[in-house]
Amino acid sequence: MSELTIEIVTPAGITYRGTVQSCTVPGADGQFQILREHADLLAYLKIGEIKFKQADGEKRLATSGGFLEVLKNRISLVVESAEFDGDIDVERAKDAEKRARERLAKKGEVDTLRAEMALARALNRLKISSQLRS
Repeated sequence: MSELTIEIVTPAGITYRGTVQSCTVPGADGQFQILREHADLLAYLKIGEIKFKQADGEKRLATSGGFLEVLKNRISLVVESAEFDGDIDVERAKDAEKRARERLAKKGEVDTLRAEMALARALNRLKISSQLRS
């Protein structure tokens, strides 16, 4: 099968660089997949799962969103965060979920949008980590 090159970059640096057979990402209007010879594209990514297939299997990452560019069989992702499913600290994610829910319960006393986004990130990390254990 034909391959694409992929690079995932976060503020901390390059998270992953390699070749893949396909990549599925959480676009603003829903998930979409990129295969070889995909049209050039620039897209916004929301909180969700980045999934890519390689000859030796599939890899999954939790992301907090960012941007994706596809250009000549090269996928570049510049995202706020990207964490492989096996690297997710489940207890930390559970604590973040609890804190976000507590903040949301204090109506009027907190930045609701910020608390909702923190909750969405925590739930996404928990969802991606549980897929590893399924």
